Amino acid sequence: MSAVRRSQTAATNVKIWPSTIEGSVTKASGQASPEGLLRGIVPVAPTPFTPDEAVDLDALACLVEFAVAAGVPAICLPAYGSEFYKLSDAEKSSVVATAIKQAGGRVKVMAQSNHPSSRLAAEVARRYEGMGADLISFAIPRQFALSGDDVLRYCESVSRAVSLPVLIQDFNPGGATVGADFAARLLQATDNFRYLKLEEPMMGAKVRAIRAATRDREGVFEGWGGMYLLELMADGISGAVPGLAMCDLFARVFSLATAGKLETAFETYRFMLPQIVYSLQNLELYHHCEKRLLRSRGLLSSVTVREPQLRLGRATEAHIEALNREVLKEVGRLGPGAARKGSLSPP
Repeated sequence: MSAVRRSQTAATNVKIWPSTIEGSVTKASGQASPEGLLRGIVPVAPTPFTPDEAVDLDALACLVEFAVAAGVPAICLPAYGSEFYKLSDAEKSSVVATAIKQAGGRVKVMAQSNHPSSRLAAEVARRYEGMGADLISFAIPRQFALSGDDVLRYCESVSRAVSLPVLIQDFNPGGATVGADFAARLLQATDNFRYLKLEEPMMGAKVRAIRAATRDREGVFEGWGGMYLLELMADGISGAVPGLAMCDLFARVFSLATAGKLETAFETYRFMLPQIVYSLQNLELYHHCEKRLLRSRGLLSSVTVREPQLRLGRATEAHIEALNREVLKEVGRLGPGAARKGSLSPP
């Protein structure tokens, strides 16, 4: 049986901002290109756990509500930042179902369908499509070396299993990631491949090459916690897929940079970057940093990371809190409306 529980939360009034949807432009958090491609910040929602490691669906609903209030165009889960690799199939489905229900069409739900088997990844993607997800994402399996044709065949198989727009994530610390030739070939082979999410440094030239090869019919999102977002704005990046805890700040940064106000964007970004850089030293460390920042913002009560996890020493815990306080300084400076703060609960 899946360890899924509902926590008791106190209801509170939440100001809802309009979200950005494909083919439209709404308030400051994101935009859509002329071709209708999604642009902006698409945060990955963590999976909240109770202290005994049960999935806390009520807490997840609160996090979805925060994403809605932040005005982001979409929210992604269950991904690496959601500890998907520690969840059962039933838990993954419950997480996606909760997000879809709580979103209620106010923010798109990108359901991540990771599995090293293309057949099983396709089954998961079809299940999420049937549940009402708005987009499907999946990561290229990089456990073992695959040729470019092998990767293309995998992605084509999973993409063709659904009719929804598809985002493909490629995180390959052991080698090269996909590029312009892959994007052009897959775009020709499938009708619904729309986005790549890449997680590597110095990829401006690759972003430009992909845009040229696909004639801007496919967008590129920056992963890796949003570390390279401002660097890639001039190259035509579609947005970033960071964690949820700073998604409102990221939305502000992206909006300002899009408007050409880079200096103002950096005023906010400089409070965010130390936390981002520190957290990405280790994925399990990232989970701790993300959940503790959410708790500091009144958005999460339990910061439990499911085992196996990275055990933190006192010095590490203290440094995480110090970095998070820097983020909170900017949240406080901006105030409600520019960067949401305070406790959120499902209405």
